[in-house]
Amino acid sequence: MAIYQRIKAWERCHQLCVAVYNGTNAWPATERYGLTSQARRAAHSAAANIAEGCAKKGSKEFGRYLDISLGSLSELSYTLLLARDLNMLSQEEWVQLMTCIGKRVA
Repeated sequence: MAIYQRIKAWERCHQLCVAVYNGTNAWPATERYGLTSQARRAAHSAAANIAEGCAKKGSKEFGRYLDISLGSLSELSYTLLLARDLNMLSQEEWVQLMTCIGKRVA
Protein backbone atom coordinates (compact mmCIF):
# COMPACT_ATOMS: atom_id res chain seq x y z
CA MET A 1 0.00 0.00 0.00
CA ALA A 2 1.36 3.41 -0.98
CA ILE A 3 1.84 5.98 1.80
CA TYR A 4 -0.81 8.29 0.37
CA GLN A 5 -3.38 5.48 0.52
CA ARG A 6 -3.15 5.62 4.31
CA ILE A 7 -4.33 9.23 4.37
CA LYS A 8 -8.07 9.64 4.98
CA ALA A 9 -8.22 12.83 2.90
CA TRP A 10 -6.76 11.00 -0.10
CA GLU A 11 -9.22 8.14 0.35
CA ARG A 12 -12.16 10.55 0.36
CA CYS A 13 -10.79 12.43 -2.66
CA HIS A 14 -10.33 9.15 -4.51
CA GLN A 15 -13.92 8.13 -3.76
CA LEU A 16 -15.08 11.57 -4.90
CA CYS A 17 -13.09 11.24 -8.12
CA VAL A 18 -14.72 7.89 -8.89
CA ALA A 19 -18.17 9.38 -8.13
CA VAL A 20 -17.49 12.37 -10.40
CA TYR A 21 -16.32 10.17 -13.27
CA ASN A 22 -19.40 7.96 -12.90
CA GLY A 23 -21.74 10.94 -12.44
CA THR A 24 -20.49 12.77 -15.51
CA ASN A 25 -20.99 9.81 -17.85
CA ALA A 26 -24.55 10.95 -18.55
CA TRP A 27 -23.63 14.58 -19.24
CA PRO A 28 -24.18 15.83 -22.80
CA ALA A 29 -21.55 14.86 -25.37
CA THR A 30 -21.29 18.57 -26.23
CA GLU A 31 -19.72 19.08 -22.78
CA ARG A 32 -17.07 16.36 -23.20
CA TYR A 33 -14.32 18.99 -23.51
CA GLY A 34 -16.09 21.54 -21.34
CA LEU A 35 -17.72 20.91 -17.98
CA THR A 36 -17.23 17.14 -18.07
CA SER A 37 -13.51 17.49 -18.57
CA GLN A 38 -13.27 20.31 -16.03
CA ALA A 39 -15.11 18.37 -13.31
CA ARG A 40 -13.05 15.25 -13.89
CA ARG A 41 -9.73 17.12 -13.94
CA ALA A 42 -10.53 19.00 -10.73
CA ALA A 43 -11.59 15.80 -8.93
CA HIS A 44 -8.51 13.95 -10.18
CA SER A 45 -6.26 16.85 -9.21
CA ALA A 46 -7.54 16.87 -5.63
CA ALA A 47 -6.52 13.24 -5.07
CA ALA A 48 -3.38 13.41 -7.21
CA ASN A 49 -1.96 16.39 -5.34
CA ILE A 50 -2.29 14.59 -2.01
CA ALA A 51 -0.47 11.60 -3.49
CA GLU A 52 2.22 13.81 -4.98
CA GLY A 53 2.63 15.76 -1.75
CA CYS A 54 3.33 12.53 0.12
CA ALA A 55 6.43 12.05 -2.02
CA LYS A 56 7.85 15.44 -1.04
CA LYS A 57 10.21 16.00 1.83
CA GLY A 58 9.01 18.03 4.76
CA SER A 59 5.64 19.02 6.12
CA LYS A 60 5.80 22.53 4.65
CA GLU A 61 6.00 21.19 1.10
CA PHE A 62 3.32 18.58 1.81
CA GLY A 63 1.12 21.38 3.17
CA ARG A 64 1.52 23.26 -0.10
CA TYR A 65 0.16 20.27 -2.01
CA LEU A 66 -2.74 20.00 0.43
CA ASP A 67 -3.54 23.66 -0.29
CA ILE A 68 -3.52 22.93 -4.03
CA SER A 69 -5.84 19.99 -3.40
CA LEU A 70 -8.25 22.27 -1.51
CA GLY A 71 -8.21 24.67 -4.44
CA SER A 72 -9.15 21.83 -6.77
CA LEU A 73 -12.03 20.89 -4.50
CA SER A 74 -13.25 24.48 -4.57
CA GLU A 75 -13.03 24.50 -8.37
CA LEU A 76 -14.96 21.23 -8.49
CA SER A 77 -17.58 22.64 -6.14
CA TYR A 78 -18.29 25.52 -8.51
CA THR A 79 -18.25 23.26 -11.59
CA LEU A 80 -20.86 21.00 -9.99
CA LEU A 81 -22.98 24.02 -9.00
CA LEU A 82 -22.92 25.24 -12.60
CA ALA A 83 -23.78 21.75 -13.88
CA ARG A 84 -26.73 21.63 -11.49
CA ASP A 85 -27.95 25.04 -12.58
CA LEU A 86 -27.67 23.95 -16.23
CA ASN A 87 -29.80 20.87 -15.38
CA MET A 88 -26.95 18.47 -16.04
CA LEU A 89 -27.10 17.29 -12.42
CA SER A 90 -30.23 16.72 -10.38
CA GLN A 91 -30.50 18.36 -6.98
CA GLU A 92 -30.05 14.94 -5.38
CA GLU A 93 -26.91 14.15 -7.38
CA TRP A 94 -25.51 17.58 -6.57
CA VAL A 95 -26.16 17.15 -2.84
CA GLN A 96 -24.53 13.73 -2.90
CA LEU A 97 -21.39 15.01 -4.64
CA MET A 98 -21.19 18.11 -2.46
CA THR A 99 -21.42 15.87 0.61
CA CYS A 100 -18.48 13.87 -0.76
CA ILE A 101 -16.54 17.13 -1.05
CA GLY A 102 -17.39 17.85 2.57
CA LYS A 103 -19.72 20.77 1.93
CA ARG A 104 -23.00 21.04 3.77
CA VAL A 105 -25.88 22.04 1.53
CA ALA A 106 -29.41 22.93 2.44
